[in-house]
Amino acid sequence: MQKWLPYCGAAPAPAEWLARWNFDPLLLSVLLFVGLWAGRRTDAATTFWAGMGVLLLLFVSPLCALSSALFSVRVAHHVALTAMAAPLLASGWRGLPAPDRPAIWAALHILLFWFWHAPAPYASALANDGLYWAMQLSLLASAFLFWSSLRAATAPMAIGLLLVMMVQMGLLGALITFASFPLYPPHYVSTQAWGLAPIEDQQLAGLIMWAPAALFYLAAALWRAWGLLAPATARAR
Repeated sequence: MQKWLPYCGAAPAPAEWLARWNFDPLLLSVLLFVGLWAGRRTDAATTFWAGMGVLLLLFVSPLCALSSALFSVRVAHHVALTAMAAPLLASGWRGLPAPDRPAIWAALHILLFWFWHAPAPYASALANDGLYWAMQLSLLASAFLFWSSLRAATAPMAIGLLLVMMVQMGLLGALITFASFPLYPPHYVSTQAWGLAPIEDQQLAGLIMWAPAALFYLAAALWRAWGLLAPATARAR
């Protein structure tokens, strides 16, 4: 029988999870190095450090351990990583030129997001620290490149890609929500202490991906559309 021991540790019980902080020296050193190195090269320090704060929340706080217990929290973790941390870092870290061909980065990110949420790759990532970090870093990097590329994209292109991202997120969420049986072996047992059957936890995860996650992309599309319409409104006055 496969032994699941995710990077964040064994699934915590409800009474202990708030004490499960992750003070991995290597992780903290990497975050500190990236923060100090990249922080000097940013034109929007507040936005950049907000993104770093999201990374600390995801990987250092007890949320990291809780994601070992509940697939729904893992999905929320990945949504925050790709739709909160990534755009904040991309917006603040302007020392790098914006990559072109945003459609390519969107397609890459979608491919990686679907791949890592397929049952087999997901289970492998929770059984091996190397694969765990391959999952996290590939999701963050591809999302960072996608959000960065939107800076140089035309407004119609950016809005279209954001809407595509919203639709694919909702589609994957719907597939997970309406699955008729539990798909993720690492959570067959870990959800029970939290009063959830594995299928209920999975349905909650799908709903998080289907609705709240999609809203991040819809909000960004509306913001870009407002920026497109604002000059026309000003001229009309």
